[in-house]
Amino acid sequence: MADPILEMRGINKSFRGVRALSDVNLTVYPAQIHAVVGENGAGKSTLMKVLSGVYPHGEYGGDIRFMNQTCQFRGISDSEHRGIIIIHQELALVPLLSIAENIFLGNEPSRHGIIDWNQAHVRTQALLAKVGLKESPDALITNLGVGKQQLVEIAKALSKQVKLLILDEPTASLNETDSDALLELLLELKRQGIACILISHKLNEVSKVADAITILRDGSTVASLDTQSAKISEDMVIKHMVGREMSDRYPKRSPNIGEKVFEIKNWHVHHEEHADREVIKGIDLHVKRGEIVGIAGLMGAGRTELAMSVFGRSYGRNITGEVLMHGKPIDTSTVRKAIEQGIAYVTEDRKGYGLVLDETIAWNTSLANLKAVSQHAVINDGREYSVAEDFRKKLNIRSPNVFASTINLSGGNQQKVVLSKWLFSDPEVLILDEPTRGIDVGAKYEIYTIIAQLAEQGKCVLMISSEMPELLGMCDRICVLNEGVFVAEFSAAEASQEKIMRSIVTSGAN
Repeated sequence: MADPILEMRGINKSFRGVRALSDVNLTVYPAQIHAVVGENGAGKSTLMKVLSGVYPHGEYGGDIRFMNQTCQFRGISDSEHRGIIIIHQELALVPLLSIAENIFLGNEPSRHGIIDWNQAHVRTQALLAKVGLKESPDALITNLGVGKQQLVEIAKALSKQVKLLILDEPTASLNETDSDALLELLLELKRQGIACILISHKLNEVSKVADAITILRDGSTVASLDTQSAKISEDMVIKHMVGREMSDRYPKRSPNIGEKVFEIKNWHVHHEEHADREVIKGIDLHVKRGEIVGIAGLMGAGRTELAMSVFGRSYGRNITGEVLMHGKPIDTSTVRKAIEQGIAYVTEDRKGYGLVLDETIAWNTSLANLKAVSQHAVINDGREYSVAEDFRKKLNIRSPNVFASTINLSGGNQQKVVLSKWLFSDPEVLILDEPTRGIDVGAKYEIYTIIAQLAEQGKCVLMISSEMPELLGMCDRICVLNEGVFVAEFSAAEASQEKIMRSIVTSGAN
């Protein structure tokens, strides 16, 4: 076997006395796709920041050897100079610059001190061809979908003569088609001799492309598995990740479904920017007490648009139709009115819209129901602390206390803070938009358990998800949305991935 391209030995890293990495080891070979998996907070991103120089030499313990040389990176530019390129989950592209400008930003080809845009254009075309993009080098990033932006990031890495490519949750925001295209590109890069470290929570994708898997738990290496020499099951990986067997991915439920509580009738929504384009086309929907209703559909089907338009008309123009609670029409024309009517919406973008990241857990928990922790318009700090601490314990939010900034929490714990915020508003109807996106399997189970408990308490739950197994495992009924209309509805007993996809494909063909 060839010598490793990368060896990380005995890596230790602490933050204010809290150990984030403890004696972590990682070995990657040339032309290998090496997956690094673990629960949120296991240390995956911290390890990659050590490797890429975000945390420079001297701020961590242990050794890094790359291409048989000991490395002491002082910053990202040092690691990039050696051919180690990291693509973060939050893409580092400038939306209002062109593809060519983004690819060569800070590394512009020049002649006599003047940027040579002709050369940049030609080189960009060649790089785009390598990653399978047909867009013009002059196209603005803002006009590209997330899948294509990921490919631009990879083209940017190729422009820097990448030898080891690190991708942090590259498919978290992609639909199935774009995800498959990205994974196929990784396999092509492997054939070209480029090594890759893939961080992902999607174990089906890991099993599809990874040659080896390193599993972290609580900041330590717990297993290194060779997928080429033995068949590695998802259950085996999960057991290592969470430290226990998980015989069921979803909590067992005995639904006690009651009367119809929440209803939408003849709901129409037009696009925010293109008023002549209708995105929701006269749909009807209802949810009963104690029921979990799933909304399935491909990206662009209108699922988020539907949820946001109902919740205070946060999205859309020319919105018409009725929202009813207990058979009576209610006013949901603003977010405040929607909350007062007992509706809560957990956004798919917890970092952008769900939380104020620089604020504390306590501050975020009380945000949607300040009246309950205030007297004469002044917040009672003791009451706010008590409420936040109660939810921290109930939802098992892993943090030293409720005064911790939410930005320092793992994705799963951030999602629990979002849920705490809305549960404190005591809603009758909870709309969950991609509630487990970017969350590991252990944290997912905890979120599922919370959702199941809410239904058991008689709450109405409307659950939007791109993961069909999640809908099948959690929902009592699944409505299939395609191009702004419901094209099928299945009970839990009759639903399957094949039936859901067939309903989407056949409706699109009509």
